[in-house]
This record gives sequence, structure tokens and C-alpha cells, in this order.
Amino acid sequence: MTGTSSPDLGGKVALVAGATRGAGRGIAVQLGAAGATVYVTGRTTRERRSEYDRPETIEETAELVTAAGGKGVAVPTDHLVPEQVRALAERVDTEQGRLDVLVNDVWGGERLFAFDKPVWEHDLDDGLRLLRLGVETHAITSHFALPLLVRRPGGLVVEMTDGTAAYNSAHYRNSYFYDLVKNSVLRTAFVLAHELKPHGGTAVALTPGWMRSEMMLEAFGVTEDGWRDALPAVPHFCISESPSYVGRAVAALAGDPDVARRSGRSLSSGQLAQEYGFTDLDGSRPDCWRYLVEVEGAGRPADPAGYR
Repeated sequence: MTGTSSPDLGGKVALVAGATRGAGRGIAVQLGAAGATVYVTGRTTRERRSEYDRPETIEETAELVTAAGGKGVAVPTDHLVPEQVRALAERVDTEQGRLDVLVNDVWGGERLFAFDKPVWEHDLDDGLRLLRLGVETHAITSHFALPLLVRRPGGLVVEMTDGTAAYNSAHYRNSYFYDLVKNSVLRTAFVLAHELKPHGGTAVALTPGWMRSEMMLEAFGVTEDGWRDALPAVPHFCISESPSYVGRAVAALAGDPDVARRSGRSLSSGQLAQEYGFTDLDGSRPDCWRYLVEVEGAGRPADPAGYR
């Protein structure tokens, strides 16, 4: 990692649930860069696309993990189907006999929520599907994966969400269903921290900032290399970050022998960058959630000075 020594995760086994693209892919690759064996799951393969109808595949993610220095293992999985998740956990057990890190990043809801529509106007089927994808999948995955993780002390669960607990407690997040999902995941981390503690395990909630996912870049008509071309139209995009940034946050947590001190807490990529010393790919340390409150939320002109 730029700005700090990379954690050594050699010999560690991680499962990133929902790693086809976005934060999940960024996390998986950075865990691989630290030397971990990373099982990556998702529904889009080279043979079959999910309802997202995106071109990224779970096999590509596994190849990126291996190219980064780890070992990537792609396991196509629908985390709403308990038997598929059971089989996934059994495979990890058979092949590795351990699980050190579980990242619950299953989402799949970008096309299911409507901005600023009250619950009575929001499409009900889409909203309920959003709840299933964003909450039920995390419960199913934890049910089957955690018996493997708690076999030895030191296991880490990272629940991926959008927004810190402090920010979300004071802000309406897009819609009834979106808000409910993202805040449910924050509570999930708190609950899991309580249940893992007797086994020496840790659970945290983690949010990226304004992330330059594949879908975000496509929506703005830019590439990762040329993301600043979007700034004239979307000035506050200046605080954005790559998926690798939150990936480095997870790798730092996984490599921290004292990570248990954070159990049950809500964390952000920007906060952890300051504390662990890692940077984004461009050498900066964007602090999106502080920026959203102090600059964008305060009606100030877009300016990342002092925030990245």
C-alpha cells in the first residue's frame, strides 16, 4: 500500500460475498495483494449474467486476485438460495479447513430503489426485493459461514454498507427501502460483534465514500484514469475514491492484530486511511463523509482541499 507497509495476509483465507464488481471486487483484489486466498462469489459468470445485466464476471475478479499476488477462487453463488450458500461454506471447509475473514458485500439493488419517493409511491415489489438482496443475503451468508470462522479466535466479519452510523442517523438515505437496508446492515455488525465476542471474533460495519464503481463511471461517461473529466458536470465528484481504497481498508483491518478493539463499530474508508496510513491509488486519502457534511451539505463550493 502506498504510504504504509502492506499487511501480510499470507496463509489467511477470506470469503468476499458479492465480489463481481464495485467494492466487492476492490476488496477481494486488495486482500489478494496482501497474500490471502480469497473465495469470491456472485451471480454473473462468463456463461450467465445476473438480473443486473452487467459485463463484469466473478471469474474476472478471481483472476485479478491471483494477478495481485493472492489466490482467487470463483464460486458462482446466489446468496438468496440457502443450499448454494451451504455448499459454498462446505467447499471452503473442505479445501481450506478455515475461514479468517468474511466480507458481506452482497447488494445488487442499484436498479431497485427510486430517489426521494415515499414508501406509498415506491414500487413495492422492487422495495421488497431490495430488502431481500440487501439484508436477507447477509443473514443467510452469516448463518452458514460463521461456524467455520469461529473455529479459531481472531476471525473478522466486515459488513459493507453505505454511510456511517453518525451520518445515517441524521440524514434521509434516498428512500424508505434503501434507508432501511443500509441501516439494517449497520445494526447487523453490532449484533454480530456481540455474538462473536465469546469466540474471539470481531465484526464491523464499513462504508466506502463516493465510490467510482464501474456503474458510476459509466453513468458519468468517464473512465477510472479520466474520472476528473466528470467534475465540470458533477463538481462534488472531486471527493470520490476508487474501489481499491475501501479494499485497502479491509486489508488493513484483516492485518491488525488488535482489530477486536473496533468490534461493533461503524467505520469508513477515509477514517481508516488516516488511522492505518494507506492511500487510494493516486496517493490521496479522501475523507468523503466529513466532506459531505462540511462542504456539500453546508452548501459550500466543491473543493477537496483538506479532505483528500
